[in-house]
Amino acid sequence: MATTGYCVKCKTKVEIQNPKESKTKKGTKIAKGKCPTCGTTVCRMGGIQK
Repeated sequence: MATTGYCVKCKTKVEIQNPKESKTKKGTKIAKGKCPTCGTTVCRMGGIQK
């Protein structure tokens, strides 16, 4: 299953390209990558889905 997130620029749910797991300032896991359509950074709370 691919990691998906919501792109605010395209206003759709997209598959995140090259997702990398990182943490917010409060320590919550997030998956961060690029939108395949427009190239905007897309984040998803909860880390990378497997």
